[in-house]
Amino acid sequence: MARYTESVCRLCRREGEKLYLKGDRCYGDKCSFTKRSYAPGQHGQAAARKKRSEYGLQLREKQKARRIYGVLEKQFRMYYDKAARMGGVTGENLLVLLETRLDNVVYRAGLAQSRAEARQLILHGHYTVNGRKVNIPSFLVKKGDEIAVTAKSKKNAKFATIAELAAVKSIPQWIALDKDALSATVIEMPKREDIDIPIEEHLIVEGYSR
Repeated sequence: MARYTESVCRLCRREGEKLYLKGDRCYGDKCSFTKRSYAPGQHGQAAARKKRSEYGLQLREKQKARRIYGVLEKQFRMYYDKAARMGGVTGENLLVLLETRLDNVVYRAGLAQSRAEARQLILHGHYTVNGRKVNIPSFLVKKGDEIAVTAKSKKNAKFATIAELAAVKSIPQWIALDKDALSATVIEMPKREDIDIPIEEHLIVEGYSR
């Protein structure tokens, strides 16, 4: 499976804003974007002064969404096509599909410190959905699904740290977290107002509709 292997801090700099790809590290003094907020590369500072075209704005918005959720182009297009077939507002449908990926739900519930960490831990088989082990980060959860850390994994020192952080993390209203059991339940599907990422999804739709 193809994946991005370079510094994720470059992605934040390319988009000109924090995408919080490293979890809690992005809130601290070690955040690279705080030190260098201009685009990476030899001409990064000059690029920030250029006026973007309509297509450029649409492209940057799509790239931003892809990078926040850690989705490659082909898979992102599949989500868009599915959102367009669902009826209703395509842009909102797209964000709901991305939000209900298992790796995102694990991160949102505080059971991992970043989406990237959630993907890695899911691939290593540390979580179950409704009692069955699932190792597919793109698995789409539904209302009523329970995501839990496996009994074996709870003994891991890594999850002791995660449990401490989860106890103080703000959890979205559409997820119910049991901090003691290290499990989370999707009590309802997320709505647009529940999704706090800085995305103008209508630009993504306009870009694909060209």
